[in-house]
Amino acid sequence: MKALVYDEDLKLVKDYPNPVLGENEVLIKTIMVGICNTDYEITQGYMGYKGVIGHEFVGRVVDVGCKVDKNLINKRVVGEINCACEECDMCHKNLQRHCPNRSTLGIYKKNGCFSEYFTLPWQNVIEISSNVDDITATFTEPLAAAMEILEQVHIKPDSKVAILGDGKLGLCISLVFSAMNINYIHIGKHKEKLQITKDLGNKVMMLDEISEKDKKSFDVVIEATGSMGGFNTSASLVKPRGILVLKSTIAAKEGLNLAGIVVDEITILGSRCGQFKPVLEILEKQKINVKPLVSAVYNVDDFEEAFKKNSQKNVIKVLVKF
Repeated sequence: MKALVYDEDLKLVKDYPNPVLGENEVLIKTIMVGICNTDYEITQGYMGYKGVIGHEFVGRVVDVGCKVDKNLINKRVVGEINCACEECDMCHKNLQRHCPNRSTLGIYKKNGCFSEYFTLPWQNVIEISSNVDDITATFTEPLAAAMEILEQVHIKPDSKVAILGDGKLGLCISLVFSAMNINYIHIGKHKEKLQITKDLGNKVMMLDEISEKDKKSFDVVIEATGSMGGFNTSASLVKPRGILVLKSTIAAKEGLNLAGIVVDEITILGSRCGQFKPVLEILEKQKINVKPLVSAVYNVDDFEEAFKKNSQKNVIKVLVKF
């Protein structure tokens, strides 16, 4: 089968071995995959991962293990990316994404979905409604990451909220917040990307328009920039005893000054993966339109062009068809 594999470099292998189906797993035929920044970071050494990349997908179940309901066959599905043991305390609390024994699709100890076929535990897959198209379904994982914020933080109707960052994740957060009728301002560097938020009827601000009166004025700030500068700016916007939600993983080697966080008693909250079912319910009701985020769609044979396109600054989301 065809598979996009990282092993010192990224290459399309046309005779990659078919996956072995476990007794509690389903075999999925890939329909479409989204390129995530994590996929690029893997090619730069993230997690020391080697293997088939990819974790944002829509596919169709073509076979099931001996302990799995055969009614799943032919279902069009998406799937949560953390493969848990289902036996530890975290799993018993329905927090499989924090299972200490987990593997992660296309990121850690589990071949990903940038291949013609791949496997997932049956518990991870969720059937998609017929009125959710393939392109929209492929956004389930990043939208779930955005929705996770609302599971972790109670945002009051009168809260002053800011999203910092107008990349893929920042825009997904904007789409979710708008669908949930949260009042917020979206801050970024690119007018054309912020226009997506503006078209939703929400406020936007260019990064260089931040003034002294904006500092320490927000109850909740969502950091989705992926940069140390973005972290520092986000921290400066939070009012004393406010909440700073970190959505991007920032590895700071130096220059991280947390004195202001301590003095202002700011709560810092890490936020990562989210649950898929709440997102699929919103998508089924067609409350979110992801199409403005799609910059290009490529065939898997043109993966080099797809990843090159994905690296361009004006690009939001690149999808790949199988």
